Amino acid sequence: MVSFKNKVQLIGYIGQEVQLRKLNNGTSVATISLATNNSYKKANGEVVKTTDWHTLIAWGRTAELFHELTGKGKQVAVCGQLRYNTYNDKNGKPQRTTQIFVQEFLVLSPADKHSSK
Repeated sequence: MVSFKNKVQLIGYIGQEVQLRKLNNGTSVATISLATNNSYKKANGEVVKTTDWHTLIAWGRTAELFHELTGKGKQVAVCGQLRYNTYNDKNGKPQRTTQIFVQEFLVLSPADKHSSK
């Protein structure tokens, strides 16, 4: 049976160019900003549209492929795990961030004939 523990699936649009870097040990890491759009209708019939932003982290070959195959504005489907990190801000106050560690992704936007991505 497939494990459903800590699984996140999103479809959204990349908000800025994928940031790819190499760690000292040679491992590739990509940071991706993903926007998901939602809408709902109020009781008076008004449609409200909202956008949620997610921070995605990809590792290794997945990071490299994400950088090569996607870019700002591309629509992607992502499957990953939810992760939480804590740090102290410049005032020493604890902050918590939420990230999605990408395990798989699928580019949904059609290929751009005039771009390498």
